[in-house]
Amino acid sequence: MPLVRVTLVDGVFTEQQKHAMAADLTDVMLKYEGSEAFREVVWVLLEELHTDGWHMGGLPFRGPATIVDHLERSKNAYEAIDGHPVTRDELAAAAPLISL
Repeated sequence: MPLVRVTLVDGVFTEQQKHAMAADLTDVMLKYEGSEAFREVVWVLLEELHTDGWHMGGLPFRGPATIVDHLERSKNAYEAIDGHPVTRDELAAAAPLISL
């Protein structure tokens, strides 16, 4: 039996949206299972975490502003990399630590 597990931020989606999401995810699984006969055994678990349980880049998640800030920090980190490292060790040597 397939189990699709989705973790969401609490309060973002309505009950109707969550039901629709579960139905759509079930349809996706059936596409790959290859038979409508699997519909009754596809489980979809939608878990919601309070915002105090979410962190991005080691900082608390506060909604869309957090995402924008995170993308800006990611961009700055990427631009600080010296050269084109291809291994983890090369990346660690080429990318300076950036304070938050």
